[in-house]
Amino acid sequence: MDWCPSKGARGLSDTVSHGVRSRIMAAIKGKDTKPELIVRKAIHGRGLRFRLHRRSLPGTPDIVLPRYRLVIFVHGCFWHQHQGCKIANMPKSRIDYWQAKLAKNQERDRSHIQELEDMGWTVATIWECEAKVPSTLSARLDAIFGTAEVTPA
Repeated sequence: MDWCPSKGARGLSDTVSHGVRSRIMAAIKGKDTKPELIVRKAIHGRGLRFRLHRRSLPGTPDIVLPRYRLVIFVHGCFWHQHQGCKIANMPKSRIDYWQAKLAKNQERDRSHIQELEDMGWTVATIWECEAKVPSTLSARLDAIFGTAEVTPA
């Protein structure tokens, strides 16, 4: 079946019009997202200083701590398909499109992580759902900054 803006794939109706859906999707940011801002504030509160969105590194990590050779990606659970997370559910329309798109995102993530590790960087990922709960974020940051690899270079 062909794509129809009012019905989506396979004749499933979208809950909003094509124009509204387009505006919603266009408003999704790639950087300075709410979870990212929360993580940055928490790291800064620990007295650590960092760089943002280093384009010279594979994957343009959200947070870069050069002194520790550490990069942190703050991933959206849906866009990067956080396994076991309720936010990461697959859309009901255009299933083939979304499966391919999200699988490509995951493969790109794996590739960037491997490149960074090959360059000698420690890579950490903080998920959107972890950033939303202060106690979970604090425990996650403790785990990241408590590892032996995270020592000044």
